[in-house]
Amino acid sequence: MKEFDLEELSAFNGQNGQPCYIAYKDRVIDVSESRLWRAGSHMKRHLAGRDLTLDIKAAPHGVEVLDKYPQVGILKSKPKEQTLPGALEVLMERFPFLRRHPHPMVVHFPMVFSISPAFFYLLYLITDVKSFEATALHCLGANILFIVPATATGFLTWWINYQAKPMKAVRIKIYASFILMTIVVISFLWRILFLENLVVSSMEGILYFLLLLSLIPIVSVIGWYGGSLTFPVEEK
Repeated sequence: MKEFDLEELSAFNGQNGQPCYIAYKDRVIDVSESRLWRAGSHMKRHLAGRDLTLDIKAAPHGVEVLDKYPQVGILKSKPKEQTLPGALEVLMERFPFLRRHPHPMVVHFPMVFSISPAFFYLLYLITDVKSFEATALHCLGANILFIVPATATGFLTWWINYQAKPMKAVRIKIYASFILMTIVVISFLWRILFLENLVVSSMEGILYFLLLLSLIPIVSVIGWYGGSLTFPVEEK
């Protein structure tokens, strides 16, 4: 049975008439006949020509679905590179959850708390109900709390899963995250220090609202590029 390394496997990506091969552990499997692998993409997330061992472990179906398709080869095992300190590597092996999931789990909180302040502040402007404005301030405070673990787990995931290699999406996420953090802190301090009496029509009040609005496109950029790592955008 033919042996494949990862470079050879990548040629069988379902594009330009090539069959769709995927690897699971040491098995190379031909899934070309599956209607779910048309054009070398599965659920617009998984791409053929790759080792999908970790992805299949996290799939909603069991490994038994792969038994429906022929095995066409064996994936050559290469020496495992020690990219993490020994104790951390042992921890990741024992709890695989820590390798992939902490960042996606916590990153949703700062995303929500970045959009909410402008929404609640706008409700305050429309209704003059002061509790809406207080909620906007509370969301800013919660955002500060959650941005720190979200950013920290993002760096950890980048280091563990991508060996901290330079990547355009990650670079943009890093820059945008620090810009987001800066604006959130400035907005929070601006509200506390200059808007005690909350004169909405003042220059300070207008600037405060503009700062809240600016959080929405910034967090959208972060979410888009983060999503592109999990759900790759198909090139036409």
